[in-house]
Amino acid sequence: MQDISDDCTDMRLLPMNEVLKPLAWLKGTWRTKSPGAGKYPTIQPFRYCEEMSFSSIGQPMLNYSALSWKPDEKTPMHYEVGFLKIIPDTNKVYMLLSHNFGVTTIEEGVVEDKIIKLKTTHIGRPTEGTRRPIVLELRRQFALVGDCLEHTLYMATEDTKLQEHLHAVYIKKCETDP
Repeated sequence: MQDISDDCTDMRLLPMNEVLKPLAWLKGTWRTKSPGAGKYPTIQPFRYCEEMSFSSIGQPMLNYSALSWKPDEKTPMHYEVGFLKIIPDTNKVYMLLSHNFGVTTIEEGVVEDKIIKLKTTHIGRPTEGTRRPIVLELRRQFALVGDCLEHTLYMATEDTKLQEHLHAVYIKKCETDP
């Protein structure tokens, strides 16, 4: 087995980029305080646990991931990864996300105090391999309420109008570095 050269040892993480100050309250790992609630007219109501992470490596965006699982079976449900960016010197933000069910989204919105409101401006999907119904719109809100993070997701599909799909309350699990 070959050794790793000194040039390829661990990357040096930089402090959080100054442009992210309005989003600094999100930084960390958040886990559902108790199971979240999922509902939609075309499915049975369900509960879920989730862990969300907002981290920084010093670039002008927060890295984001969210993994959800069934509370009783402890089996995976949904996974999404991406980036949360803020347009410098404004309160405008956007998220670039890739979902494990075959959809990518660009969600744009604003941050005001400790609330982020986002709405899809683009949804991409492969020409084959995704199941119906097709998602047409997502809206979401992240809100810091006390020391808890609330996340609500609204969804519209080709069969249903925009309505609440997911809601959960999270507590901060740990601080991320740097």
